[in-house]
Amino acid sequence: MNNYLHYKNYIGSVEFSEEDAVFHGKVAGIKSLISFEGESVKDLIEDFHYAVDEYFDFCAQNGKHPEKPFKGSFNVRIGADLHRRATLTASAHGVSLNTLVENAIRQAVNQ
Repeated sequence: MNNYLHYKNYIGSVEFSEEDAVFHGKVAGIKSLISFEGESVKDLIEDFHYAVDEYFDFCAQNGKHPEKPFKGSFNVRIGADLHRRATLTASAHGVSLNTLVENAIRQAVNQ
């Protein structure tokens, strides 16, 4: 089952509220809050597309560039000891800390 919608390089989550009997979701990977909902899958998809299009219109009207989802960089906060050990491990393997972290994430998401 796919719990995501795709439109114009944006990804929307899909959730269901039993209490409200409605599907709903948010665009993932950006700081702006873009939400959408529908009583059927068809309605949900239509509202997702509408919400993304409205976001583009809003940005254009306000002279802003729409956020690009999943830019490929993010901040990670870890304890000082783990930071030190990760840096030493990366150095011992002849790679950058960034490469060490990227490889660890790749391994985790491919399992």
